[in-house]
Amino acid sequence: MFEQHRETLEKALSAIADRGYWSAYPESPSPRVYGEGAAERGKEAFESYLGKPFPIEQPGTGAWIGGERSPYGIDLGVTYPEPVIDDLIAAARSALPAWRDAGPERRALTCVEIVHRVNQRSFELANAVQHTTGQAFVMAFQAGGPHAQDRALEAIAYGYAAMTASAAEARWEKPAKGDPLVMNKRFTVVPKGVALVIGCNTFPTWNAYPGLFASLVTGNPVIVKPHPRAVLPLAITVQIAREVLAEAGFDPALVSLAVEEGRGLAKTLATHPDVRVVDFTGSTEFGDWLEQNARQALVHTEKAGVNTIVLDSTGSWRGMLGNLAFSLSLYSGQMCTAPQNILVPAGGIETDEGHKSFDEVAAGLAAAVSRLLGDDAKAVELTGAIVNPDVLARVDAAPSLGEVVLESRAIKHPSFPDATVRTPVIVRVDPGKEEVFGREHFGPIAFLVPTASTQESLDVLRRTITARGALTAAAYSTSDDVLDQAERAALEAGVNLSCNLTGGVFVNQSAAFSDYHGTGANPAATASLTDPGYVAGRFHVVQSRRPA
Repeated sequence: MFEQHRETLEKALSAIADRGYWSAYPESPSPRVYGEGAAERGKEAFESYLGKPFPIEQPGTGAWIGGERSPYGIDLGVTYPEPVIDDLIAAARSALPAWRDAGPERRALTCVEIVHRVNQRSFELANAVQHTTGQAFVMAFQAGGPHAQDRALEAIAYGYAAMTASAAEARWEKPAKGDPLVMNKRFTVVPKGVALVIGCNTFPTWNAYPGLFASLVTGNPVIVKPHPRAVLPLAITVQIAREVLAEAGFDPALVSLAVEEGRGLAKTLATHPDVRVVDFTGSTEFGDWLEQNARQALVHTEKAGVNTIVLDSTGSWRGMLGNLAFSLSLYSGQMCTAPQNILVPAGGIETDEGHKSFDEVAAGLAAAVSRLLGDDAKAVELTGAIVNPDVLARVDAAPSLGEVVLESRAIKHPSFPDATVRTPVIVRVDPGKEEVFGREHFGPIAFLVPTASTQESLDVLRRTITARGALTAAAYSTSDDVLDQAERAALEAGVNLSCNLTGGVFVNQSAAFSDYHGTGANPAATASLTDPGYVAGRFHVVQSRRPA
């Protein structure tokens, strides 16, 4: 179990240092990659859970709860054991000493085995992700499967690197009159304590795996509290983790599942005195609450932001529009990285097809989205379905916020007639209405804002992101000086920047082992997924010394 993954761990350690392209888990769902029949077996495994109690053994009240409904219009009917919090925490604390004493290497290789087995069930997880989030299947497979698994391995590598940055033992000799002073010293990584991962509705695995594996590899038992609408993907993950831990000779209570039906369980867990690490992805309101109230714990949050694009000029008018249209449409904009504010000089921009007025930019972008989503059967494989009623309400309310440039339209899904599918709405908003575009409107909603100049656009970017945060920003310009100014503005706002994306790389996608997701330098997130700071606070080093 352990030695077979040493090479994978070593490659991951090299990748986080080199920052080039590397992936441990293939993103293609082709049978040539995952084997003939893998897709069919994964779907059958997913369907075997429906309408039944989920197969997991852990302390519970005896009651079975759960109310997941697919955004594609299917009641999943899966139920899960209602947890007894004190029992879960007591079991986790009891499991900690043996896991701590196993040491960094054995923990890391055990964690890689967990991820390896998760990868083997990627089709099963893809169906679970699709029907809890509304993602289209291919995206659910990639983002919910191999991409999430890469992020897990990345967190393991960062944790292992941090724990092994210095020697575990040392012989200390200090010259003195007569014989030298000689001590043997031992330095032990001591975990912070029980960790909590609070999952989100839209990307249950991709957003949860970094915290789960960063805590686990550094010695902390983990309680996974999924979003009530997206339990199944994380329940499968917990099931796999518990199986591997037991086979490796550890207490499976090192990873447990805490399911609720919207009764405030996350607050109860996050403020429990024995919970010492909290990872959360979701709303700014609850993220702020955690930061203010979970005082006994190290808290990492990823919250809402105002992702912004500055248009100055472009050498590829059609490439720019196509790239933006895809970014706005992908998973109906229900991504924490999706662009929202598109800032354009009121006088227009220069392009390889001549000068384009603001109105021409607006019309061009609207036409690009309409072309991209013109075939309903193909469109749904890009947009997926609307994840919950709150997003739908925001889409319906968006036209009241300004002048509609492109109306959202409903699409009938050819395979799921009860699915709720909407195309993006684009709204022109006056630059004086910062109270509108200066906050996040999560979903397929974009604002076109006419500014006095590119300089003002950069000022707006800097000001809104500093105040409200963002996970992504982008700039388009044929001027190196403007791009340098955009980079300085991004540094000051603490946001990751992409420039002149016109091809197959999109602002709302990030690659594990190379791209940092979030920075911790603006209000949208307290840390980056992943960097050394993300793992360092999850453990301490305690020394013991004896005369040699």
